[in-house]
Order: sequence, then structure tokens, then C-alpha cells
Amino acid sequence: MPAPARHVRLGGRRTEMPPGPPSRTLVPGKEQRHDDVRTGAVAGARLSAPPGRPTGRLMPSGEPGAGGRLSRWRTRSHDLAASAKRAHARAATRFPVITHLVARMISVNIFDSATRLAAQCFLTAVPLLFVVASIAPDAVRNQLISSIRAVFGLNGAADDELQAVFGSSSDDLQQATGVVGALMVLLSATAVSRAMQRLCKRAWELPRTSTRIAVWRWPAWILVWLGFLLVQAPLREGFGAGLWLGIPLTLLSQTALWWWTQHLLLGGLIRWAPLLPGAVLTAIATTVLSVGARFYMPRALNRVLAEYGSIGSVFVILSWLIVVCVAVAVAISAGAVAAQEPSLSRRLGSPPPGWAHAERD
Repeated sequence: MPAPARHVRLGGRRTEMPPGPPSRTLVPGKEQRHDDVRTGAVAGARLSAPPGRPTGRLMPSGEPGAGGRLSRWRTRSHDLAASAKRAHARAATRFPVITHLVARMISVNIFDSATRLAAQCFLTAVPLLFVVASIAPDAVRNQLISSIRAVFGLNGAADDELQAVFGSSSDDLQQATGVVGALMVLLSATAVSRAMQRLCKRAWELPRTSTRIAVWRWPAWILVWLGFLLVQAPLREGFGAGLWLGIPLTLLSQTALWWWTQHLLLGGLIRWAPLLPGAVLTAIATTVLSVGARFYMPRALNRVLAEYGSIGSVFVILSWLIVVCVAVAVAISAGAVAAQEPSLSRRLGSPPPGWAHAERD
């Protein structure tokens, strides 16, 4: 119901004023309690805000806009994760080989496997050369020195150090190694074979307990590699014809050696044909590195020998072994992935990815 008009006197005249807003009937104590609640909420929000910062917009809980910012960050993180998944799906569709290769590299744990392999080579294979030089005839020892010189292209101080180590008489080398040391080295030399076997199994996604590999394969692999090292000097020189023949011969021999290595250490679980891509890639990688070693290793070894003495050569050789082992691990894994792609799998008869796990399950 509208309020009645009010009448006031202005200058002796009676004037009618417009009606004001309707009055609100208050219930005693109720309106005051609502005002007190609102006033307390505002005061609590102001007291809870950090000093020196504006309180911002109040949320239903009485806190400033921190909850809203947290909600926005969660939304953005979910959007980024969804975008990453969509990008991965598109990459897997457009570039399946690359995505499979990356996944295989992660499962193989390339750097960890390569570092372990390099450490085993340095701790067992290098001392094995001293044992071989101590018991081998002079002709074999001289051939070993020539092959090591050809592999690394040694000259200057590095070549003199090689001659001083391996060029001693057989009696001196036998006294330096000792009978107990020779036996320990011969027994531990198979650690390199086992490390290489684990690398090949991971590359082909074979479980560790898939089958028992005969123990004789480990020393057989070591002996073949020692024989292959002894013929490196004439092989890399192309049997006198030069590098134009030596490099292709090195490539072919490396391919045959790595092809046989995979088949031997895998115990025949993978047929010969699927192992060929990995052998070719590994041979290319090791051949390129062997050519690069002729330019890098002499300079690096001569420099550290002049500055730090014989102890400096240890770090150079170990670093080079790590580089070579990383290249071998990547090449073998890439060869396994390439052989399991549909285009080559049908021709080579390769097992599909994860076949060993499926059979085990």
C-alpha cells in the first residue's frame, strides 16, 4: 500500500511532497543479527588476507580469490596434459617408427646399458689384452700392437707408451700380471659378454628368464673378438691397397661380426634375417667412429700424456669406450625396431613388438 503524501508549509504556503519509500517493519533483533553476521564475515576476510595485498573478491567460503586461481591452474594443467596426449597420438600416427624407437630407447635405458658395457670393457677386456700379450709369442704380440695402433691411429707419445706397455719381454709381462691376476682376468672376462647379452635382450624385448643361454657362448664371443682385433691392422689398410679398400672391408667385416654376435648371445631365439638391420646399423656406427678415432684419439692421448702422464690416458680411453658403447646400444635397438616395422617384418619374418611378453602372459 503506497504511503500517503506529506504536507509541509514553505513560506506560509502549504506544499504537497511526494511519498517516500515504503517503510519496512522490523522484527526486533532479527535484522540486527543479519547485519552482525555480514559485518563479521567481511572483517574475518580482511584479517585473513596477507598484509600488504588487496583482499580481492570474496569467495563463498569467505576467502579471497586463491581458490579461483588454483582452479584456473588445474584447468590449464589438464589442458596441457590433454594437448600432449593428442600430440603424441598424432606423432604415433604420422611417424610410427620414431615413436616406437623412442619408446624402445627408454625401455632399453640406453645410457645406463652403454655405461655398464663400457665399464666392463675397460675393467675386463683391457686387462685381458695384457694377459694375452704376456703368454702370446712375439709374432702375435707384435701383431696386437700393430692392430691397436691401426684402430686408434696412435703416434708420438701415445705410440711410445703403447710400445712400452706391450713391447716388453714376455717374462716382464708375466711378472707384472702374475698367475693369480691372469686367472682372475680370464674368469671375469665373460662379464663383457653378459653385458652385451643383456643389451641385445632388452633391444628385442626379451625377458631375462626367457631361456637359459649356454655358458660356452660367453667365452666363445670373447675369443672371436680377440681374433678379430688381431687382424685389424691389415684389414684397415686394405691388405696394402689403402683406405679406399680398407674402409669397405671394415664395414663388411663389422656387419658379419655384429650379425653373428646377436645370434650367438640371443641363443637363436631370433632368426638370422631379422638381425640383419641391427648388424648393418651397428657396423656403420662403429666404422664411422673408427675413422674418427684416427683423428681424435692421437691428439687427445698425446695432450693428456704431456699434462697428466699415464693416468690421463685412462680417462680418454674410458670416455671413448662410452661413446662407442652408446653408438652400439642405439644401433642395435634401432635395428630391432626397424626389423619389427610392418614393411620389413613381412619380408624378414620378424616377431611383432612385445611378442615375448604376450607369450609369457
